[in-house]
Amino acid sequence: MGRYLILVYGIFSYLIGLGGLVFFILFIGGWEFMPVHIDSGTPGPLGIALLINVGLVLLFGLQHSVMARSGFKKTWTKLIPKAAERSTYVLLSGIILCLIGLYWQTLPGTLWQIDNSIARTIIIACQLVGWVLLVLASFVINHFELFGLQQVYFNFVNKPEPAPNFTDRFIYKLVRHPIQLGVLVGIWLTPTMTMTHLMLSSMMSSYIFIGLYYEEKDLIATLGQEYKDYMERVSKLLPIPKKATTAE
Repeated sequence: MGRYLILVYGIFSYLIGLGGLVFFILFIGGWEFMPVHIDSGTPGPLGIALLINVGLVLLFGLQHSVMARSGFKKTWTKLIPKAAERSTYVLLSGIILCLIGLYWQTLPGTLWQIDNSIARTIIIACQLVGWVLLVLASFVINHFELFGLQQVYFNFVNKPEPAPNFTDRFIYKLVRHPIQLGVLVGIWLTPTMTMTHLMLSSMMSSYIFIGLYYEEKDLIATLGQEYKDYMERVSKLLPIPKKATTAE
């Protein structure tokens, strides 16, 4: 891949990744202007629906977890340029999020449904706050590096990438993983929780907690004591102040 091709590939991957994320947010939000959303389908055979839904989340989880591991990255970058590694991750993430939205199977039943208009508006507003938190947190750490654009840009101008840096500013002073917190808020705060929605929210939440376990192991391996100290000061997901530790 030449520098121009890598740059175009990075921009294309960014658009697909961002588009897939937006599509997923609108899909799980159940927005009625969408031709396909979480509650727009009709239930089919339960066994087949469960198998397909589990398969979609496993595909998402494997792609995110395996491609994020350093061992896989070392092997993967022998096949593709290092500058395109993150863009490929983002591209596949966007495609899989679209697949989840397009092929998620409808299940029968509703866990709760809130009909009061004021309560629905408040819940939807809080849901949107979660998605805004996700986007905001991505810019606090480096949105363009997270989505692969920084890597292809520095490759294009033939300059070395800046070394990864650790940040604990702004919302990262409150929680260690505000992006994942935003996702959890976005997928759970809904005025209508169908069983279809419940299965997706439950499985995505399970993946998030599993993924965070391995992500923090990688962060400790990369950042060492600096990240361990950060873990002592700041909660993982809930903005609950930790008690200050005193040296004996």
